[in-house]
Amino acid sequence: MAKNILVTGGAGFVGSNVVRQLSVDGHNVIVVDNFQTSGSMQSSECARYAQVIACSVNEDLHWILRECSIDEIYHLACPASPLAYQDNEIQTFSTCIDGTRNVLELAASKGARVLMASTSEVYGNPPPEHHPQVESYNGNVNTMGPRACYDEGKRGAETLCYMYHQHQNVEVSVIRIFNTYGPGMRAGDGRVVPNFINQALAGDPITIYGDGKQTRSFCFVDDLVSGMIKVMNHETLQLGPINLGNPQNIEIQALAQRIIRLTGSDSKIVYKDLPVDDPVRRTPDISLAKQTLGWSPVIDLDEGLKRTIQYFER
Repeated sequence: MAKNILVTGGAGFVGSNVVRQLSVDGHNVIVVDNFQTSGSMQSSECARYAQVIACSVNEDLHWILRECSIDEIYHLACPASPLAYQDNEIQTFSTCIDGTRNVLELAASKGARVLMASTSEVYGNPPPEHHPQVESYNGNVNTMGPRACYDEGKRGAETLCYMYHQHQNVEVSVIRIFNTYGPGMRAGDGRVVPNFINQALAGDPITIYGDGKQTRSFCFVDDLVSGMIKVMNHETLQLGPINLGNPQNIEIQALAQRIIRLTGSDSKIVYKDLPVDDPVRRTPDISLAKQTLGWSPVIDLDEGLKRTIQYFER
């Protein structure tokens, strides 16, 4: 049965992929986005599949959407790349806190269920004994560092979800998204996969920050979207949090070498200083998602990178 679904941040990278899939599944989709970090391609793609309302989640959503029937809300609004969220730290933190509260107030008034997109950044820089990261790990985050606007903002947003669930009976599920890549990313958003691919395609040096031995795991966006929809449609899964990501990790320098091979580039690798508070290791434990949802990624890294390279070539 078709539902009326609101996607905040629906013109962004993950959001545009969610919107397209929900539309293909036959739902009526409304997007709220201020287009701060979305490219023209994502914006036009979004308008193909949804009714688009250009505004910020920090505005009065209850008034703006007063005539809309809403069954579900995918709350994705917030810059997710360090370049974007550090560009205006106060605005980023406000989007996490004030924006999430506005969404939860709207959900309470509409009787809508909410999926809140949190992040693996809430784990901070975990010590070796907490690798891979399981949901019960409370994190090691610098509250005064350059990433705190996002890391601590998302931690606060999770707390708001808990409080609205406990005191306002809002149906809400919190997901923690690990590194995700794929079509729809912006070339200059500062994240490692688009950076490496576009440097390789241009024949420019590929820039690695640190010694390249730090590890990440990379989930193709189609896998992430399928997990998100499974969480939203699960009848009993509430609050969470639940990790969504790919548990297969890779060193950053190995990722660079793989992209050089797949693009046929002659780019060389150059090394620069590691940014402050950049985590050394980041890999999800997805046991809960496997057990509860029957979900795990199915698209391997080479296949996902090939699709992403084709997207940037176009």
